[in-house]
Amino acid sequence: MSTEVVTSGETPVDAVELREEVKGKYREVAVDPGGDYHFHTGRPLARRLGYSDEVVDPMPDAAAEAFAGVGNPFSLRTLEAGERVVDIGSGGGFDCFIAAQQVGSQGRVVGIDMTKEMLDKSRATAEAMGLGDRVEFRDGLIEQMPVEDGWSDVVISNGVINLCPDKRQVFAEIDRVLKPGGVLQFADIANGAPVPEAAVANVDLWTA
Repeated sequence: MSTEVVTSGETPVDAVELREEVKGKYREVAVDPGGDYHFHTGRPLARRLGYSDEVVDPMPDAAAEAFAGVGNPFSLRTLEAGERVVDIGSGGGFDCFIAAQQVGSQGRVVGIDMTKEMLDKSRATAEAMGLGDRVEFRDGLIEQMPVEDGWSDVVISNGVINLCPDKRQVFAEIDRVLKPGGVLQFADIANGAPVPEAAVANVDLWTA
């Protein structure tokens, strides 16, 4: 989508309809991570995006199989021990589990997702990995995060902001939950070229 759409604050599509479309897509990934999708998933994708085999290989399949990111937000900076992290659009929890390893036992990680099946999967995996004391998954929208003001040292995201029509609101929420001097590190998809109005208004093309 164009820079104009990203920064205008307008909603070019029906937000509720788009959310339901996104939910449906990632519900399928949670239930059938080995299915045939228009995007790559799992360990092969993580390897392609530069995640270390030393980090990914020890993970149980449930932690990695539903991964569908577009980059590696940890390539920007390794998290520090004790940091509080919010992962917006956490999906099956892959990046949350990596974050939990980096922040250690004194750190905390909150993943936010709106898809029940992804939340069920990530919560069960966190318990199985023994990370329930430092990783929590909350049901919510990234435009209205269930996180208190100034709670987080770091916000991470991977391929999710592009799926939200009101990006001004998303970044306003990121600013709200970050402490002063906090860090945003994310990977996403952007298009600097103009997009026809009809295409921008087509919900199907947002998730294609």
